[in-house]
Amino acid sequence: MIRLFFVYIKARSARPCVIFFDELDSLAPARGASGDSGGVMDRVVSQMLAEIDGVNDSSQDLFIIGASNRPELIDQALLRPGRFDKLLYVGVNSEPNYRERILAALTRKFKLHENVSLYSVAVKCPPNFTGADMYALCADAWFNAAKRKVLSHHSDASKEETEVIVEINDFIKVMDDLSPSLSLAELREYEEMRDRRFGQI
Repeated sequence: MIRLFFVYIKARSARPCVIFFDELDSLAPARGASGDSGGVMDRVVSQMLAEIDGVNDSSQDLFIIGASNRPELIDQALLRPGRFDKLLYVGVNSEPNYRERILAALTRKFKLHENVSLYSVAVKCPPNFTGADMYALCADAWFNAAKRKVLSHHSDASKEETEVIVEINDFIKVMDDLSPSLSLAELREYEEMRDRRFGQI
């Protein structure tokens, strides 16, 4: 609780400022939950509510943002007007052009074979592939290419011959073995939650 107090003090002294809380559900769970030994989390939530209300009373140039994968676990008092009252659902974007741009950013330092079409890779990605899954896809594809190069490496090979070149088959092989971190059932559950809480976006 002391650290939370000093976060707000530092933010006020650095205005204009943005405070970002990741995994807000773990920091401010619904009060009265079982397993909260001694009511520690209840006191943290109460202090956060007091600090947020104090921010609203004193300033318009200090902004507080929270992110959560489990918004239903957040104490509802935090979601009332004047607190975290603007809600934004950030889902999984399965649009190929969007995913192609992500893949291009992730592979910007790769040497790609001429047979690699990042758009084709994007189209082959399952609809429930997250950004983290695409990062794993690219990293493992490069690892496969590097492993292939090591196995065929000769000590007298030139630099050009030892350069790791990622081919389309490297992506396909990884995609066949990589399980999405988000199941289709979980994705549907998040979309249903979006519709209940935020309306269609």
